[in-house]
Amino acid sequence: MAGAPRITFTTDYGLADGFVAACHGVIAGIAPVVPVVDVTHQVPPGDVRRGALVLAQTVPWFPRGSVHVAVVDPGVGTARRAIVLRAGGHLLVGPDNGLLMWAARELGGPAEVREIANPSLTLARVSRTFHGRDVFAPVAAHLAAGTPFAEVGPAVTDPVAPAEPVPGEVLTVDHFGNVQLAHSTAEFAGADTLRIEVGGRVLTVPLRGTFGEVAAGELVAYADSAGFLAISLNRGDAATLLGVRAGDRIKVRPG
Repeated sequence: MAGAPRITFTTDYGLADGFVAACHGVIAGIAPVVPVVDVTHQVPPGDVRRGALVLAQTVPWFPRGSVHVAVVDPGVGTARRAIVLRAGGHLLVGPDNGLLMWAARELGGPAEVREIANPSLTLARVSRTFHGRDVFAPVAAHLAAGTPFAEVGPAVTDPVAPAEPVPGEVLTVDHFGNVQLAHSTAEFAGADTLRIEVGGRVLTVPLRGTFGEVAAGELVAYADSAGFLAISLNRGDAATLLGVRAGDRIKVRPG
């Protein structure tokens, strides 16, 4: 059963400027009783892939009926489309640059995609460079307030999808320096250790259930909360120790 409507908000806007607040103001003017949950506004600037991963690992935890607006949009003002996806009882609003597709897949796959083409759902004046405020925020607010999905605009049959990760790719590095990899621990079932090759080094890392199963200052591999293989440094920063960042490759095999 769907819960009360709510909006989640994910961007690369940062918090030093007024961009996030302006979008909140637009939403409040259209749907004043709908709560807004800020997922993050610290996606690296223009990093569509990172934004797509954040969404995919976050939106499934919200109740059906939620509207997710996401803006990581280096192509703002160009011919790229603005879209809304319907998936698993949720709506996802944002640019058609691959940002929304992995989240839609986590929700069961996009059941329907529509291009934002109804001017009554956007602001009257649309800036070429701030579609978050002028297009995506008002559309999300109208949908959360009850506007039918079909009124958004025409159907889209070819939404842009991001390139799929390759095995061993560093998907994300989180706030703690944990390194999430494009592997599942099921690939290494029965292994007690993993052999990883990175930056010209070969390391043997124990495969365990959680950080505290190794001593402080030691590396550990484990299944993270999103189901991916991850490498952590207990009470430290594994990414810095390994010298990796998102997009790098780590070769992994049973140790």
